[in-house]
Amino acid sequence: MSASYKAILWNRYKKMYDWVLLGFVLIYLLLFISITLVANPEVTQETLIIRAFGSLAILLLHIILMIGPLARLNSAFLPILYNRRHLGVTMFCMAAIHGIFSIIQFHSLGNINPIVSVFLSNTHYESFTKFPFEAFGFLALVILFLMAITSHDFWLHNLSPRVWKTLHMMVYVAYTLIILHVLLGVLQFETSPMFFSLLGLGMTSIITLHLISGSKEYKKDKAIENVNGFVRICSVSEIEEKRAKVVCLQDERIAIFKYDQKISAISNVCKHQNGPLGEGRIIDGCITCPWHGYQYLPHNGSSPPPFKEKVVTYQVKVIDDEVWVNPKPFAEGTTLEPAKIIN
Repeated sequence: MSASYKAILWNRYKKMYDWVLLGFVLIYLLLFISITLVANPEVTQETLIIRAFGSLAILLLHIILMIGPLARLNSAFLPILYNRRHLGVTMFCMAAIHGIFSIIQFHSLGNINPIVSVFLSNTHYESFTKFPFEAFGFLALVILFLMAITSHDFWLHNLSPRVWKTLHMMVYVAYTLIILHVLLGVLQFETSPMFFSLLGLGMTSIITLHLISGSKEYKKDKAIENVNGFVRICSVSEIEEKRAKVVCLQDERIAIFKYDQKISAISNVCKHQNGPLGEGRIIDGCITCPWHGYQYLPHNGSSPPPFKEKVVTYQVKVIDDEVWVNPKPFAEGTTLEPAKIIN
């Protein structure tokens, strides 16, 4: 968290993350170029650049789309999620190099604007095998560009979390466009089943991980016993110290934290990027989001000064060692007395 905007809030972990990412990019490009030159010595430099950066962008995009569900299934992946923005911007840069070189190579020598040529040089929109696949790639690149330039908390704050999140969920539209771009483009000319298999493996992995993660979330949505407006959640012992149990009541996710012989409940949705507060823990007396470290006081859902983020809070009772929650939320930042745990 920061009280003012900076281009990048560098720390030791972010620097290490970016060095590892840079190393991965360089090693991949070196291997791809070396293997391609050995297998096809007659390949042109332009084609080599286009294919190397295009394939790297697709690989990075698959990794990015897997990080979310993997982090929900296993907290060991949270460190990768923490700096996912840098991964996303890097992926866009690789895709941009691929796209720019493709436009220069195939559309810059004509009589019309190269961008217009992407859509008009091939007009077989009615054909599957001859479809102008470059149009899909261009539209995907536009989406990735919008995501890359708004990958900063300045835009998150000024666009509002809801609008910002909606924009960045467009990554799934971009992914679909890229898959169509590849299927209707380069794979039309490949005879080896390896390329189809790799693309199919990537798509299957993403879909499977999202389904498994979604199934895990669905199992949390089953609190039912209701007495005088309060819903029985679980026994006190089921919640780990300084951790939370997440439930869904009236279509809202609630994080119920146990700490210092007390129980408090707040919204499970972080104001920063809608991160899952209930998957974090209490550090220095504050509920800490596992995604980017945003913090909230458990008894009022407010970030400690000078920060201004607030989430809704919920009434909690402990009766006979059972935790009960009223699903009616109080206004963001409302102070509520924590329920005392009596041994």
